[in-house]
Amino acid sequence: MKFAAVCGSGLGSSFMVEMNINTVLKDLGVSGVEVAHFDLGSASPDLADVFFVASDLADSAQHLGEVVVLESIIDMDELKEKVQAVCVEKGLL
Repeated sequence: MKFAAVCGSGLGSSFMVEMNINTVLKDLGVSGVEVAHFDLGSASPDLADVFFVASDLADSAQHLGEVVVLESIIDMDELKEKVQAVCVEKGLL
């Protein structure tokens, strides 16, 4: 299973979300998930199973497939809730 964080430039914010997803997965006790980060221009559907994007990129990211929209990329409670929901949906929890 692969998760990816995507932002406009692929630098700071997506890397931060990637690290936070890894933290959430560890807290949930989920293993076997590879997490990466990309800029929107480089991201393609074959790079991950689930893409996490900020709300301002939601419309531009729909071509990626399964997209989880984050209202706030710094809200750990929101991220945990959404990562947990994906993990349950995918049978990881």
